[in-house]
Amino acid sequence: MSDANADTEFTIDVYYDDDADRSQIDDKTVAVLGYGSQGHAHAQNLADSGVDVVVGLREDSSSRDAAESDGLRVATPVEAAAQADIVSVLVPDTVQPSVFEDIKGELEPGNTLQFAHGFNIHYNQIQPPEDVDVTMIAPKSPGHLVRRNYENGEGTPGLLAVYQDATGTAKQEALAYAHAIGCTRAGVVETTFREETETDLFGEQAVLCGGIASLIKQGYETLVDAGYSKEMAYFECLNEMKLIVDLMYEGGLGAMWGSVSDTAEFGGLTRGDRIIDEHARANMEAVLEEVQSGEFAQEWITENQANRPKYWQLRAQEENHEIEEVGARLRGLFAWAEEDEETEDESEDERITLSE
Repeated sequence: MSDANADTEFTIDVYYDDDADRSQIDDKTVAVLGYGSQGHAHAQNLADSGVDVVVGLREDSSSRDAAESDGLRVATPVEAAAQADIVSVLVPDTVQPSVFEDIKGELEPGNTLQFAHGFNIHYNQIQPPEDVDVTMIAPKSPGHLVRRNYENGEGTPGLLAVYQDATGTAKQEALAYAHAIGCTRAGVVETTFREETETDLFGEQAVLCGGIASLIKQGYETLVDAGYSKEMAYFECLNEMKLIVDLMYEGGLGAMWGSVSDTAEFGGLTRGDRIIDEHARANMEAVLEEVQSGEFAQEWITENQANRPKYWQLRAQEENHEIEEVGARLRGLFAWAEEDEETEDESEDERITLSE
């Protein structure tokens, strides 16, 4: 385990394979509820690690055939929970509360409720019994990469949190689970349900999904409105984004600045803060406050109760933005078009199963 010391400013604990005691899970049955993005990866990795796994799916679930063809035992969520010592709840956030209501009668003292995201626990949409452990192992990657990395003998970084330790061994069991799905090969960072949930939501909204998508569209529209070709606007504001982000991922901001031209570096350093300025920072702080207060969570819960009218409207607007048509046309012209098409098909297959 690597943790804080006098030579660094790190205040986190990171756990690896040697920190995990597999005896904490090897003689237990794990019910994986859901077979979507994370569910299929957790279930297959656990099974390949020798853990007894049962996948919990509705009787009419379209994923039943896939799970069975992958060699996994399948039951209804209630049946799976009744058989399990650890219930890994990997259905979508919006479905979890109703699934929990169905299975909570099957939970026995000393069992574990396991999550990959803290939303429903942190915002009290699920209130577990006091005599069960409540833990989280959250791989920081889409499920298909969690599975691919495992098959390649590699790992996926993950997060570990303990919300409720009824047995006194919740953390050790969670580490064993992380080991079995491959996360401790790369490293598992200890956090809390609150920290994981609030930073995850903020990151998605302000930077990773919402912020970057809006920045790209605004840049594209600025160039097109100024008379430049749609194709050049697409390449400069969207296509090259991956190249820059890959550099940041591999070596931080310094690696990115060191890899672009001096002209790009000077322009970015002198103009970047004029785009994302103190007004953007103030807006970010407002978004974070909405996450911390539960305002966003309540908005999303209410939206789902009303069958998502705003969600569907906004998604349609996004899909109909001009940059989508331009990008689809351009991507079809280049040599990597076939590879991209396969990736898009894989992503769409994964998204379809998210309802399971």
